[in-house]
Amino acid sequence: MSATEQSTIRIGTRGSALAMWQARFLQSELARYDLASELVIIKTRGDQIQHLSFDKIEGKGFFTKELEDALLDGSVDVAVHSMKDMPTEQPPGLCLTAVSYRANPADMLLIRPDAVDNGQPLRLKTGASVGTSAARRKALALDLQPGLTTVDIRGNVPTRLEKLRDGACDALFLAAAGLERLQLDVSDLVVRPLEPREFVPAPAQGVLAYQTLSAHVGLRRLLKQIHRSEVVSCTNVERQVLKLMGGGCHLPLGVYCYRDSNNFYHVHAAYAPHLDAPVVRVRQSSATTFQLADEIAGQLHQLANV
Repeated sequence: MSATEQSTIRIGTRGSALAMWQARFLQSELARYDLASELVIIKTRGDQIQHLSFDKIEGKGFFTKELEDALLDGSVDVAVHSMKDMPTEQPPGLCLTAVSYRANPADMLLIRPDAVDNGQPLRLKTGASVGTSAARRKALALDLQPGLTTVDIRGNVPTRLEKLRDGACDALFLAAAGLERLQLDVSDLVVRPLEPREFVPAPAQGVLAYQTLSAHVGLRRLLKQIHRSEVVSCTNVERQVLKLMGGGCHLPLGVYCYRDSNNFYHVHAAYAPHLDAPVVRVRQSSATTFQLADEIAGQLHQLANV
């Protein structure tokens, strides 16, 4: 039975507090059009493997594959993803049908008070340890303040904050969107917002993606009512750069595209071929997105000599 023939749309989601917030947000969006829905919680490989950093986990899509399998076997009708976790290629039979508004795309640096040094680029004391499992964040942190130590920290947002407070590291990177959506109390920590044009976020950071079967035309038509086309015009550029650079979550690459009030697109990209390599940066503005990602990727490849 298709989703449009059902009285209730089944939403597949991971079970973390942030994933549940995201799924409930989709429920609220659907409710605006009198569409009933229910949540189906699915555990992904990324949730199950907590002792390894992202670069140690083989393959792509380790936060999305099980949700995609549930779509393909008919267990759910729509899957909710953090768009930054989605591979750039869709599996056969699936499509990215709609996207949400874009929350704050920036990263936040949360610092234990005893590790603050306002005279340093990241306001961290010399030799401080920073918690993150993301290659991009490691590369940018070491580029902006050499001498830091990176510590692999996995788990959901509350778990990572608990590890920070317990002394596993001096500071912790988190996406501003997740921190703001969960409204967690971090008043005991020093919170430093990072400028996304300098500490460049992951492609599509802050955006939710709604994935369905390609054949569910009726459901896809319904979801188009909540689709934000102005958001996807920018995330398409970011994700196309990621695709052209041949990467996924393992790649030390940040790309941020935004459109100004005059409808000009501005792209900031930062890339390191590997963690020990210097970060190269590209900035470009254009009145159109046509071939914009190709130009950015070409410049990154040339500057990095790869």
